[in-house]
Amino acid sequence: MKIRKRMSKKTLIGKVVTSSQKTISVEVERQVKNRLYQKMQKIHKKILAHDETMQAKVGEMVEIIETKPRSLRKSWALSKVLK
Repeated sequence: MKIRKRMSKKTLIGKVVTSSQKTISVEVERQVKNRLYQKMQKIHKKILAHDETMQAKVGEMVEIIETKPRSLRKSWALSKVLK
C-alpha cells in the first residue's frame, strides 16, 4: 500500500497589472543574486490568475495560489486581496 503525502500549494504575492473578464495579470517580484557580480537583481514576472468574483482591481496587492490548469497559461487563482 502506497501512502501519498499531500504537497502544500504554492502562494505568491504580487500587484495586479491588468484585469479582464475573470482573469487578472499579477506582476510578482523576486530578488536573485547575480552569479558573476554577486549583486542582487530584481526579477519581475507576469502571471495570469483566475478571479471568479472579479474583486481585484488594478494596482492592488493580492495573494495568488497554485491550482489545476484552467487554460493554457492560467494555473493560478486569486486567494485574497491584501491592499
